Amino acid sequence: MGNAQSPAGDPRFTSATRAFSEKELDDLKSLFGSLAAQSQSGGKYISLSAFKAYIGISGPLGDRLYDIVTQNRKDQKLTFEDLVIAKGTYEKGTKEEIDEFLYQLCDVDGDGNLTRSDLEAVISEILDNISSSRNYEPSSAPEQRPIGIFLDAANFTKDNEGSCGRSMSFEDFRSWCRFVPSARKFLISLLKPSSQGSQVPDLIHQDDIDSNMLLLKEYAWHIGGALSHQELEEWKLLYHSALHGQSFNTFLGNMSNAEGPTVLIIKDKEGYIYGGYASQPWERHADFYGDMKSFLFQLYPKASIYRPTGANKNIQWCGVNFSSDSIPNGIGFGGRTSHFNLFISSNFDHGHTFTGATFNSPCLSKSSQIYAEVIECWGIVAKGGQHEKQEGLKGSVLERFKEDRNMLNLVGLANSSN
Repeated sequence: MGNAQSPAGDPRFTSATRAFSEKELDDLKSLFGSLAAQSQSGGKYISLSAFKAYIGISGPLGDRLYDIVTQNRKDQKLTFEDLVIAKGTYEKGTKEEIDEFLYQLCDVDGDGNLTRSDLEAVISEILDNISSSRNYEPSSAPEQRPIGIFLDAANFTKDNEGSCGRSMSFEDFRSWCRFVPSARKFLISLLKPSSQGSQVPDLIHQDDIDSNMLLLKEYAWHIGGALSHQELEEWKLLYHSALHGQSFNTFLGNMSNAEGPTVLIIKDKEGYIYGGYASQPWERHADFYGDMKSFLFQLYPKASIYRPTGANKNIQWCGVNFSSDSIPNGIGFGGRTSHFNLFISSNFDHGHTFTGATFNSPCLSKSSQIYAEVIECWGIVAKGGQHEKQEGLKGSVLERFKEDRNMLNLVGLANSSN
């Protein structure tokens, strides 16, 4: 199944095969055979059209991935050896090797410089692809989609010879992937689409709600990039200030319906949009609590994820009905008391955002003082969560049944002894 340019004796192929089990190699042979059959090549190679249909990308990003996998031969013939070598790096390589592969992939024109126009083309194709995902309904026309918020999260610090512009260095690219993990998650799934799963959650809300008023709708993919596939099944609207009133008590009351983590989103009067993923319930505490699964995010005017650094454990805050000035009433993330990375007071109309080491996050708005215009919160229903809950309920019923049966047996023994 090889050719003269990529023989079975190629040391890269020999090395790549060692990374796979015998079953995995058999699966790759089956995959190759299926795609080669669709290519009408007599089983010798995979055509560009069959390859792009397999990965689900029809534009320049698909062309570029095909070129990389075929080692830039430009012969339109992807061999079995090509497939094994590419997947050996893409799936079995180190994180740095995989990132290097993705870095080359995003250089869609293949000129050796990952420019802003290259990255824009990549983001555009990603958004085209996920727009077909369930419940993803971008409210704007394709030319007005929020491509800029992802571009503005990137740095271009590498000087290009013979050009006045700059491109992304490898470190620039890796930094961008940390800020926009949804993009890396998408790119890393291209050569293994069968394991991709949903990258956009199913947004559940009342039927009479105008979906255009929901902040999350445009940005669920970005936030979901920092979460596991199990957390991308259903997100349920728990609170929206325009629907439920700008009320802290109502917010906390609605949070009692949360079955797992929550996503809090704020749009302030400056037009900035940001928030946090809270891994723990919003419950009354006199101090910081939470764990390292929580994170902060920006959504507009640029998109970035800020994970905990481990500098401290000041993750989540929920102060309710405290009379001490040292315990602020409201909800927040990170920083320190009265100097949070993000905080909304119990009046639910104002708060603040400061830089801090907890998440290594910047000021999330135009200034440190924020005045909320819209606040919404979504509950994450993890895949299998309901089943586990039902199983737990069944288990508790079974345990009670056993206890009752044992008690009846004891009573019976007592009666018989009388």
